[in-house]
Amino acid sequence: MTNSKRSVAGPAPHFGTRALNRATLDRQLLLRPARISAAAAVEHLVGLQAQNVKPPYYALAARLDGFAPEELSRLMADREVVRIVTVRSTIHTHTADDCLTLRPLVQPARDRELTNFRKGLAGVDLDRLAALARDLVETEPRTMKQLREALLQEWPDADPQALAVAARCRLPLVQVTPRGLWGHSGQVSLTTAEHWLGRPAGPAATPDAVVLRYLAAFGPASVRDMQTWAGLTRLRDAFERLRPRLVTFRDEGGVELFDLPDAPRPDPDTPAPPRFLPEFDNLLLSHADRTRVVPPEYRGRAWQGNIAHRTLLVDGFLAGLWRLEEHALVIEPFGRLTWAQRDEVTAEGERMLRTMHPQTSYDIRFGVVRA
Repeated sequence: MTNSKRSVAGPAPHFGTRALNRATLDRQLLLRPARISAAAAVEHLVGLQAQNVKPPYYALAARLDGFAPEELSRLMADREVVRIVTVRSTIHTHTADDCLTLRPLVQPARDRELTNFRKGLAGVDLDRLAALARDLVETEPRTMKQLREALLQEWPDADPQALAVAARCRLPLVQVTPRGLWGHSGQVSLTTAEHWLGRPAGPAATPDAVVLRYLAAFGPASVRDMQTWAGLTRLRDAFERLRPRLVTFRDEGGVELFDLPDAPRPDPDTPAPPRFLPEFDNLLLSHADRTRVVPPEYRGRAWQGNIAHRTLLVDGFLAGLWRLEEHALVIEPFGRLTWAQRDEVTAEGERMLRTMHPQTSYDIRFGVVRA
């Protein structure tokens, strides 16, 4: 594919799966280690999936040249990045600016989420709950257990879990440090983003602005792709408003894909080195159609129930799982790798280990090939 913009009207050009893969990897900083700061990467990627503490660190290790875990940890300690529930109602690591503007954008989805708990919230004044919860967590960061117990004193007949979920949905609650710091432990304690960052939330980011950022980090993409990433609906209007500024393609199934005119779209034969990705990496979660990264025969292999596995990319596509044991990096490919591919995977594994665990010695071994 080329970066040239179509100058005449006509059918949208075809965009094959391999070309789509390489374009997405380039936007995701996975074709070559990027020479940018951790803060710049978190901003470009519009946040990092962060249900667990370690995945954002491994996500940056796979993407950045010269990354050290202490860099992200320092940003978190300095309150330049935070952990907060945003898109898809999941915890993400965002820059402070994105925390204060993306959360208001997805607030309607958090309000709708509460309808699943309406029985447990019967008789609860949600505005009063939000005000009371804000006062509690801004007086002192609270765990969810502490928040449930405090709210239950006001509404003893309500469901305790529903009360805590309501507080999380109605308020932009961030996880305060030391939770999230590399090499530290800490329970989840919460306060409001405004209190933690020392400034009020900004105006909500506009759907149009976020569409452009999404395409820069995940494109080319369909409307459904972005709705999957954001956990929002009715984004078609934003794409239509932006259509004159965008280029369009069709994927192998005929679905219309939108993209920024000058975004990178590498040749489909561009080499894609192996990459070790953490569980919950947004590369595998942010499109309705994941075949750009997940071969159809491996669909569902990165998950078991609600548990996500750490994944291995070979030639740009999902090719296996990996895990760290006490003294070994264990790699479990889904299919047989060539000797050249095994050498490349081993070299990338060594790079990842030097980045993430420079003081620990690990063997690298290949586990049983998974059928």
